[in-house]
Amino acid sequence: MVVIMKPQFTQQQLETAIREMEAAGVKVMVSKGSETTILGAEGNASRIDQEKMEQLPGVDRVMRVSEPYKMANRKYHPDDTVIPLPGGRTIGGKKLAVIAGPCSVETEEQICQVARRVKAAGVTALRGGAFKPRTSPYSFQGLECRGLELLALAREETGLPVVTEIMGTEYIDLFEEQVDVIQVGARNMQNFDLLKQLGRHTTKPILLKRGLSATVEEWLMSAEYIMASGNPNVILCERGIRTFETFTRNTLDLSAVLAVKRQSHLPVVVDPSHACGKAWMVERMSLAAVAAGADGLLIEVHNDPEHAWCDGAQSITPDQLDELMPRLAALAACVDREL
Repeated sequence: MVVIMKPQFTQQQLETAIREMEAAGVKVMVSKGSETTILGAEGNASRIDQEKMEQLPGVDRVMRVSEPYKMANRKYHPDDTVIPLPGGRTIGGKKLAVIAGPCSVETEEQICQVARRVKAAGVTALRGGAFKPRTSPYSFQGLECRGLELLALAREETGLPVVTEIMGTEYIDLFEEQVDVIQVGARNMQNFDLLKQLGRHTTKPILLKRGLSATVEEWLMSAEYIMASGNPNVILCERGIRTFETFTRNTLDLSAVLAVKRQSHLPVVVDPSHACGKAWMVERMSLAAVAAGADGLLIEVHNDPEHAWCDGAQSITPDQLDELMPRLAALAACVDREL
């Protein structure tokens, strides 16, 4: 249930409405938007007398929420959420975010060289895999803790916030110290214990990738796990879903961007690299994602894709990123955004 206050409500009227809801046994979340203030009931709202609530002074109307996700729901939070990053950067809002870097951290020279190039191109943050979940146990699994150290060196040199993937709850304290945005990969989207622990033990932004076969509702429910556990800073990432098609690595579902933006206030970024698996598709699918309303992009950039230790086929070069960025800026202006 959500209670929508009238534009000119008083503080006393707000407190009265909150007390009435709490008396029914729910926790009340207050969301103050630019034009609307909403009271959201967390828990079993069946005991709340809707007719009585609607008669309270200052209350405009009361709505039952049918969707199972509450805190991620736009009905609870009508304004778009903007997630702050270090250095005054943001994800969400009018400004598009571009997160770029290699699939895997390999060496100090490699990650620092890429970091310098993507910063010069004007990106928002640096991505790089320290821990790599792979289908085969014999594939390169990442440098792990050493990879985090190298990402920290690249951040120190360039000032770019670092985005990297966490694999389990045992690493949360380490990531809290060394990482700016914690990525939850597609395979962990429904690792509910990890999601709950990330909600309880950190307020750092969580970049939550959509599962390989997850519906939009399942994706939003995973975001709800994090938010209901105490961390409101969730960024959703569409990275393609598994279909019958085999030409591309996955099928990039840009309609999901529109669906999520309609249902939720959370920012949505798109990963065209993992979605397509082919570097030559990245530019056009990046442009398509911006046109579809994405708040940002997650792009794999490698200084030597042919010799990359992981996913070189889907990585563009720094020179190609330099060509892409002004095209993104031109398109952004056409959809009332800026880069």
